Amino acid sequence: MVDVRFISSSIIQAANHSASSERIELTPWDLRFLQIGHIQKGLLFPKPKAPLQENDTENTLIHHLKTFLSHTLHYFPPLAGQLAITQHEDDTISLFINCNNARASFTHAVADGVTISDIIKPVYVPTIIHSFFPLNELTNFEGTRKPVLGIQVTDLIDGIFIGCTNNHVVVDGTSFWHFLNSWSEISKGLIHLSKPLVFQRWFPDDTIIPIRIPRSVVKLKQSNKELESILPENITKLKAKANTEMGTNNISSLQALLSLIWRLVICNKRFDPNEEITYRVVVGCKRRLSKLPDNCFRNVILGVFVTMKAKELLEQETENTAWTMNRKIATVTEESSKMFFESWTASPKFVTMSSFRSNSLTTSISPRFNMYGNKFEGKTILFCGVEEGSIDIEVCLFAETMGALAIDEEFMDVLTL
Repeated sequence: MVDVRFISSSIIQAANHSASSERIELTPWDLRFLQIGHIQKGLLFPKPKAPLQENDTENTLIHHLKTFLSHTLHYFPPLAGQLAITQHEDDTISLFINCNNARASFTHAVADGVTISDIIKPVYVPTIIHSFFPLNELTNFEGTRKPVLGIQVTDLIDGIFIGCTNNHVVVDGTSFWHFLNSWSEISKGLIHLSKPLVFQRWFPDDTIIPIRIPRSVVKLKQSNKELESILPENITKLKAKANTEMGTNNISSLQALLSLIWRLVICNKRFDPNEEITYRVVVGCKRRLSKLPDNCFRNVILGVFVTMKAKELLEQETENTAWTMNRKIATVTEESSKMFFESWTASPKFVTMSSFRSNSLTTSISPRFNMYGNKFEGKTILFCGVEEGSIDIEVCLFAETMGALAIDEEFMDVLTL
C-alpha cells in the first residue's frame, strides 16, 4: 500500500488585498449545493527540471506555484475568503461569501514509488488518487470554517499531480476552470487579467436579500471510475447520424454521445423493462440570462431530468433519445431560470447524495471547459480532450456494470484505448 507523505502545509493569501472586505450575497444556484461535496479536479504533468524541495531559493517549483497563486487570488477574492452565516430571529439563517482574504490552503506532498504510468495506465482510476486532493470528505457548508480553495501538489517519481478542491457554493465548473487557467497564465508571466471579473450575483428585482433558509431544512453535520478518450471523428459521426435520422440540425455532439452512453449503461445494468429511469444533465444558464455579463464568476447551472421507462430507452434508437434530451434541455430558458430562482427562494431544496437514485445517471462538467492548456448508479464527467474536437470522459459505475460496459462492442467502438 503506497502512502502519501505530507511535506508542508501553508496558508496562501492574496498578494494585494484591500482593507475592506467585499460581501457577496448568495443565490439559489449557490445555496442548493451546501450539503454536497466540493469540486475536485487534478492536473498531471511530467516532472520539471526545477527541484520540488521546499527551501529558501526563489526558483523552486513549489515557491513559484505558491507565489503566483497569491498573485492570482488578488483577481479572485472569493477564493481566498470564506462562507459566513447570519442567524436571524425568525429561526432562519442566511449565508454570504466574506472576501476577507482569510486564506486558501496549499499542501506539498510526496507519493513514494508512484509514477505517471501508475496513474494513467490502469483501466480504473487508482484509489490513491483520492489522497492527491486536499479538503476531502467535506460538504460545501463547511466552508464556514474551512478554506473554500485547497491546492495540493504531489510529487511522483517522474511527475507532479496538482489536485484542486473548490467549494461548489462559491463557483461552478466554468468559474473553476477560469481560475485554474488564469493561475497558469499568471505563472507564465501574464501581468494582469485583460477583463475584470464580476463577482456580485444577479437577483431578480423583487428578491428580498439576503435569502433566508429555514434552519430546520439545513442538515449540518463511489463507485468504480474509468477515464477514456473519444476521438473527434467518432463524435462527429454520432452527431451526424442523430441529426440525419431526426431530420434536424439541433442535436449537439454531447447530446448524441450522452444518449448512447445512457442506453448502453441501462442495457448492461438489466433494469426491469417497466422501471422508470432518469438521466440528469447539468445545463449552464449563463448564456440564457441576458443580464449576466460574460465575465461573471459564480454558479449558474440547473439540472434537467430526462425520464422514460427502461424498455422505451432500449427499444428506440439512440437518435430518438438524443432528440428527447435536446427538447428537454431546450426548456431551460431565461424565463424558466427565473422561475426556478423564485420557487427555490420560497421553498429551499438542497442537492444531496440521496437525491441521486439508484436508477439514475448524471453528467457534470462540460467538454467546453479548457482542461489541457456517491453511491448512485452512475455519473459521467466530461472534459475537452488533448486532440481538438475530442472528449475525455470519466465514467463512474458499480463494478459489475462497468465490467459489462467494458466489453460492449458498440460502446468500445467510440473510445480511444
